[in-house]
Order: sequence, then C-alpha cells, then structure tokens
Amino acid sequence: METGFCSWVLAVTMCCWLLLLSRVCSGGNLNGVGKVRGVNLGGWLVVEGWIKPSLFDGIPNGDMLDGTQVQFKSMALQKYVSAENGGGQAVTVDRDVPLSWETFRLWRVSETEFQFRSLGGQFLTCDAEGDSVTATAESPSMKETFSVERNSDNRIHIKLKSGTYLQATLANQLTADYPGKPGWDDNMATFEMIIVVNNLHGDYQLANGYGHDKAKEALTEHRNNFIKQEDFIFLYRHGINTVRIPVGWWIAQDPNPPPPFIGGSLAALDNAFSWAQMYDIRCIIDLHAAPGSQNGMEHSSSRDGSVDWPRYPDYISQSLDVIDFLASRYANHPALLGIELLNEPSASSVPLDVLISYYSKGYQIVRKYSSSAYVIICQRIGNADPLELYRANIGFSNIVVDLHYYNLFDPFFINMSAVDNIDFIFKSRQTQLQVLNKANGPLVFIGEWVNEWNVMSGSQVDYQNFGRAQLEVYDTASFGWAYWTLKNDRKHWDFEWNIKKKYLQLGDSSKQKISSGAWWFALAYWCLNSHYIY
Repeated sequence: METGFCSWVLAVTMCCWLLLLSRVCSGGNLNGVGKVRGVNLGGWLVVEGWIKPSLFDGIPNGDMLDGTQVQFKSMALQKYVSAENGGGQAVTVDRDVPLSWETFRLWRVSETEFQFRSLGGQFLTCDAEGDSVTATAESPSMKETFSVERNSDNRIHIKLKSGTYLQATLANQLTADYPGKPGWDDNMATFEMIIVVNNLHGDYQLANGYGHDKAKEALTEHRNNFIKQEDFIFLYRHGINTVRIPVGWWIAQDPNPPPPFIGGSLAALDNAFSWAQMYDIRCIIDLHAAPGSQNGMEHSSSRDGSVDWPRYPDYISQSLDVIDFLASRYANHPALLGIELLNEPSASSVPLDVLISYYSKGYQIVRKYSSSAYVIICQRIGNADPLELYRANIGFSNIVVDLHYYNLFDPFFINMSAVDNIDFIFKSRQTQLQVLNKANGPLVFIGEWVNEWNVMSGSQVDYQNFGRAQLEVYDTASFGWAYWTLKNDRKHWDFEWNIKKKYLQLGDSSKQKISSGAWWFALAYWCLNSHYIY
C-alpha cells in the first residue's frame, strides 16, 4: 500500500514535470505542418437535434416546438382553417385541401401557450371575446397568444387568455365565442391538429422548450461531456491537425445571453482552445448561427424557418460585433488558425451584394487584431457559383473560401450507385477543385464533407472506397478539409465511429508531424487518468 502510494506520487510528479516541459518544447505551428486535416465539432456549442436527439427527450409537448408547422381541421365542418392570401386578412374555415395558406408556424410561449404565424409572417390575433380571428398582427403580444388543450387523438381546443374558446361557425369564420367548455366530440370548438413539419431542433427550440432552468441543466451536462479533452487526444493520434468549431452569435454575450439562449458556450470554447494547444491542434471558429438566421435551418438557430439576417441591418451589425468579440479574444492565442465569418448563407435569401459587403467588413475586423489569422468565407448554399466569391476581392491575404461537399440533400444523388458516387467525386468534385485551386484568389477549403450517401445497401468496402476517393480528391484542396462531424447519433456521420470501425481509412494522406511536446502531453494525461495496482 505504501509502495503503491509512493509510486503514484512519483508518477504524478513526473507527469507534472512533463507537462511543464512540454509547454516549452511544443511548437504547434500549423503553417509549418501542412494543409488542414480537420474535423468539425458539430452539435456541441450549436445544437442540432439530429446529431444528439436525446437532448430533446424531456421537453413536454416536444412535437410542438418553435417552428413546427401545423394545420387545423374543424371536426364539425370538416374544413381547414385558412389565412386568406397567406396572411394580412381574415381567417376562414372553408378549405377542403390544406396547402400553404392553411399551414401555420408555432411560436411557443409555454408548454400549453402558442402564437400562430401565417405564411406571410402575420400572426393570428383576436381583440376580445366575441370577435373574429384575423391574420393581421405583424408582431405577437397577449392578443396573439392562445392556450391549446390537446387530447391523445391530437384533437385540440384553442382559447383566449381570458378562457373563451374559439369555434368554427356555419358562416365559415373562426370566432372567440363558444359557450362554455367543449367536449372532445365533433363540436364547433374541436379541431384536429395535423403536424406537417417538425424539423427544427436547434438552440432556440431546446431552450424555449425546456425553459431556462431545465435548459441550463441539459446544456451544461451536454457541453461538459459531448466534447472532452480525450477527444483531442483521439484526433491528435489520428493525424488531425485542426478542429472547426461552430458557435452561435449569443456567445459574445456570455455568460448572460438574451433569452432563451443559455450561457456557458464561451467557457467551453476556451477549453477547446486549451486542449488544442496541448496537442498541436489548431482551431477555426465558425459563426454557425447568426442573429435572425442566415438560412432558416436549425443549425442557424432559426426560430421558425424564417431568414431574417439579410433583411435587417441590425442583425448584420450584430454579427460583425460577434466577429470583433471573437477576434479580439483569440487573435493572439497560439491555437487560432482562422475565423469563419458565416456558415452556409442561403443563396435564395441572402443577396450576393449584402453578403460580400458583410464579408469585406468582417475581413477588416479580423485584420484589425491579426495579420496572420485566416479569414474564411463560406459559399452560399443552393444555386450559387463558388467563383462569385473569387471575383469579389474581399481581402488581400490569408483568405479562404469554404465549400461544403455532400453527396446528399439533392435529388441528383438519390438513384446513384456506389460506383456512380465515386465517379462523381473524381469527375465533378475534382474538376471544380482544379479550377478553384488555379484561380487567382482565396485558398480552397472543403469545410464540411461526410462518408455518407444515399446508397442503401453499401458494404463496408463500398464505404471504404467512397471515403478513399473523397480523401484523395479533397486532399488536393489548397487549404485542406474538415469532416462533419466528430460525434453523431448517425453512425456514418460520426468520425470517431468511422475510424474505429474502419469504414473511413485515413491512410498516409492525413498524417502530420507530431511534436515531442504533444507526445508528452498525451503521456502526462494518460498517467494522470490511469489507475495502477502495485
């Protein structure tokens, strides 16, 4: 026992000495190592429900989160509630077939209280008991907040804050004057609620769904355990030299961001930088979620699928403030490689001139703090030509264009075989990279890609060949690549699972020179976290 204790003390003392020595010895300069061989830390500091669905398991009425699209069918009339012309006018109960005018997006106020947004953006409103419901409110308040009672058959009653129930009338109107409390039969106040789309599971939905206290508990546990120091050891051991870390705009106001967002992501990002420095890994900070949402998706923290970021100058100014905050905080940190100004702006919603103006200002902000940090600008998603960013003359040094390559999300890939997918990588992706690499301008970064496709019967060998083809082609990108993502509930999206199960074989292409300092860190960490029996 005494000998074991002395040995343990000696091991700890040696490890601490090695840690101190390694701080002096480790260089960790990516520019001296080569291209980026990276992995994204997706689903960590910006929540994406599909990456870790269990985060949402405890939310009551979890299928009625912000942004859920619903339709209401009168059980008495067998007609659907409709906002005439998509909003701005009366609400009727007269449609036999539900389409866009009959679809409403939820804004969740509490577990049982909601606001209903029409296609045109207006909210259902009712001035008082006895009045008709219209879709004319530009912003929601008490008059636009309704209580929803729901039974197991997805039948609902809707009532005002005063307690008066809404009902369909024989004149096909929706009015707040049902007498008394309705039952669940086919009466005028009973509607069937059809959930059309429930695909937004981001930070907004999680925090607003749980409420502040429970959301803080859930997110604190998630941030502390989803990504940890040993994950950086795993990445380092497999030759990964960079992590791309998605963050949300609210990180700049940590530890007390505006509701419903929950503080704590800034401390987690600080931890990531510390771990990265230990293992000669560099960090790209990626503004993944901008205020107002730049693409309407859950990973941009959209509340209801709307894309308001390009429409309001205040949102763009606020985004630039976030870039200023991140650049000023991390510019001199030895682990910083670059800052990505915005993730996946929508081509259909974000005008190119608005985006270029934002990118140019963001570039200048980063340069204010660092002459060497890379400034990364992401291609618009959708129907957009990556060359549009090469023609924009956004910056003069250390600028990178980020492309996201997925053989998914497009009907083009649905019927492709394994061979077809691999041929597409070599014929289409490789050709585009060759053109961009030769272009006079930014470096090329494949900031997101994954070893997954629409091939339903792919064997392990098929996946290995697909992964090998992507690595071979993406290795030619002048800046490098980053896999999406380190951990994921879906196995083939999970980098760690792919490596351990040998579905993705990195080979020699992504090996990097490992510094002696990083080796000492790994050894020290192993010693400090191992238990010996003497």
